[in-house]
Amino acid sequence: MTTAAEVAAIVDHTLLKPESTQADVAALVDEGVRLGVFSVCVSPSMLPIDAKGLKVATVVGFPSGKVKSEIKAAEAARAIADGADEIDMVIDVGTARTGDFAAVQADIAAVRASVPADKILKVIIESAALNDEQIVGTCRAAEAAGADFVKTSTGFHPTGGASVHAVRLMAETVGGRLGVKASGAIRDGAAALAMIEAGATRLGLSGTAAVLDGVAAGATAADHVAGDGGGY
Repeated sequence: MTTAAEVAAIVDHTLLKPESTQADVAALVDEGVRLGVFSVCVSPSMLPIDAKGLKVATVVGFPSGKVKSEIKAAEAARAIADGADEIDMVIDVGTARTGDFAAVQADIAAVRASVPADKILKVIIESAALNDEQIVGTCRAAEAAGADFVKTSTGFHPTGGASVHAVRLMAETVGGRLGVKASGAIRDGAAALAMIEAGATRLGLSGTAAVLDGVAAGATAADHVAGDGGGY
């Protein structure tokens, strides 16, 4: 049985609300340390931060992905200089929807070139806005571009967040060669365990304490009832 501590160890404890303050980020870090999470994920404007030993993740081209590749690359480079250990970049979802996976790969590769090899690059594909063929093509493009993870969602797109189906398809496509991060609308222990069972190796959570409490209380993946996946 998966324990709450085991789940916490793969959590990016996340605060990306535009109204967030430095005090909110400090509280996030303190809570993350208390909960035993892997990292905290904050907006790039909040960096640098004292993460008290936790890894630091941030976002690039967030949340729309509709930013020129060179701007995403510059944003990523600045975030690394400001202390980020991990970069979660958003692809141009419209490009993926047209099936131009060469362009998707080029976009990711531009960011990869600005992120040192010892730093982690995650690629947010906005899976709820893509069909299965587009999810597979985008995951293959991410792998070819040198990404370390593929990630389901920003948590801000109206089509929704993570789903068990998308996570399973992404995990099957990357075959363990890349990590899979599930994020967006994972609000209880059952949902978190269902994502892990489907192949997620990292979770993006904002309500981490409630999720871990659910796991500790004995939630199972079978308890998960899929919703619309909306919201972070």
